[in-house]
This record gives sequence, C-alpha cells and structure tokens, in this order.
Amino acid sequence: MSDTAAVTASTIRASSDSPAFWKPRFSSGYIGAFLLLLIAVPCFVTLPWSMQYFDEPVRGSVIVRPPSVAEPFGSDRLERSLLWRCLLGGAISLGIGISAAFISGFIGVTWGAISGYLGGRTDAIMMRIVDVMLSLPYVLLVVLLNLALKPIVLVALSYFVPGNVAEFATGVVTLLIAIGGVSWLTMARVIRGQVLSIRNRPFIEAARAIGVSPLRTLRVHIFPNLIGVIVVYMTLAVPIAILQESFLSFLGIGVQAPLPSWGNLASDGVKELALPLKQMNWWLLFFPCLLLGVTLMALNFLGDALRDRFDPKSDIKS
Repeated sequence: MSDTAAVTASTIRASSDSPAFWKPRFSSGYIGAFLLLLIAVPCFVTLPWSMQYFDEPVRGSVIVRPPSVAEPFGSDRLERSLLWRCLLGGAISLGIGISAAFISGFIGVTWGAISGYLGGRTDAIMMRIVDVMLSLPYVLLVVLLNLALKPIVLVALSYFVPGNVAEFATGVVTLLIAIGGVSWLTMARVIRGQVLSIRNRPFIEAARAIGVSPLRTLRVHIFPNLIGVIVVYMTLAVPIAILQESFLSFLGIGVQAPLPSWGNLASDGVKELALPLKQMNWWLLFFPCLLLGVTLMALNFLGDALRDRFDPKSDIKS
C-alpha cells in the first residue's frame, strides 16, 4: 500500500471513529423507523381480529378491568378490551394520517408546480387563493368540508358496501378527504418556491428552446428535482394529519363511536380525570396517549432524518 493510500485510510478510520462522525439526528431516523414499525405493523396486521372484537365485551369482565396478563391494556366501562380498540384506533388514525398526507401532497405539489412554472398573473391569482385559505380558521374549513362531503361520500360508498358499514366508513373517508383538502397549502408554497428556483436553469431553458411542452417539462425535468423535498414534507405531513385527526376526534367532530381512534379514545379517557383518585381508571387515558405520542415522535424523528439526508447543504451523506 502506498503512503498516500495509507494516509487516506487512516484519515477515514479516524473520522469514522470520532464523535463528529456519528450524527445523533441521523441515528434518530433509525430509532423513528423502528418505533413506527413496532406500532404500525401490529395495528394493520391485526385488523381482521380488531374489527371483530373491538366492540365486544370481554368474557368474564366486571365492568372495568385493570391491565393484567389476560388484558394488557385493561377494559373500558362498557367491558370492551382496550387493546383491541387501541389496535383498531391506531389503524384508523394511521390510515387517515397517511391518506390525508398523500391527498394534501398531491394537491400541493400540483398547485405549487403549476403556479411556480407559469408565473405572472396565473401565479399571483393561485397564490392569493392560498393566502385567503390560510387566513381562514383551519377547524372551520375542515368542519364545513366535512359537512359538504358527507352526503356525497355516503351515496358513493352505499353502492359498494352494505348500508351499516357505509355509514361507519363515511365518517372516516370524509374526515381524511377534509383534512387532505385543507392541509395542502403549506406544501403548495414550498413547491412553488422550489419550482421558481429551477425554472430558469439552463436545462429548462434548453427544453423550452427545443419545443418541449410545459407539461412534459414539469413531468420529466422539474419533478425529479423535487423528489427530495416532496419525500421530506410528506413524511412530516403524516404526523400533522394524525394529530389533526386526533384533535378533531377529541372534540367529537372526527371519527364517531363506536369506531375508535386514538383521539376519541383519549377523549373518553379524559373523563376519568374528573373522578376521585381511587376510582380513576388511568389506563383508559394512558395507553391511547402513549401510542399517539410515540407514533408522532417516531414520525418526526424519521422526517428530521430525511430532511437532513436530502438537504443539499447538509454534511450528512452516505
């Protein structure tokens, strides 16, 4: 081995062993991914059983059962297993959060890309619409959109599923559409800024010069340069959507009983705080809040790690 190669190898070894090489935020991405899989996989894998048992009384239950080996999460005041309800509630909350994030991402990326690429008066009009929507109360927009879409979604679902199932599913589908239909505004502004910085680069000018259509320019030349930004903001949009669903369900305008979500399970558990300490069933509040908090923390860890990974100014590369 030459002297130059030996020096290079020793430098790499020393840098990898130094504390600066191991970035805490980068490692937090692995922790977030592990915690997310640890919670999300059981929620979705057990769906056939949680859908069957979430509303059934626990056999031999005595009104309220505390956590035990037989019932790790205990039971609620209607003798239902809190474990099955948390698993189904997790699947519903995660499903709404992921679906709403994809809806908001699709609308936001499309709106922002068109606005930024066309520019001029079109850009001004589209961004003023975004500004007006941002100035309105978020909860009001979600509630109004929820009320407007619910009859349409109910009629559409009734063609594919039985009436009682369609009635329960309508609230979930309407809520995720309402959250996704309002949460795209920030994404649109971010994508517009990125497109504005890309559209005057030489390769875009060359595409215009040879007669490439605007739609093909967006699809082939601009969107590939936005993948990093889109992935990062989609990852960060999922915990926001889950938190919004939980907040709305906590207020009673989200997922409706008897279907559980982490939000309405926490809302039911809060009622226990008004009871004397000896009569307080702490597990009804503790487990839904624990699962929700750990999931949000894991998603934020993962989003921060991806942001550092795709940030061109970041020194975290592999």
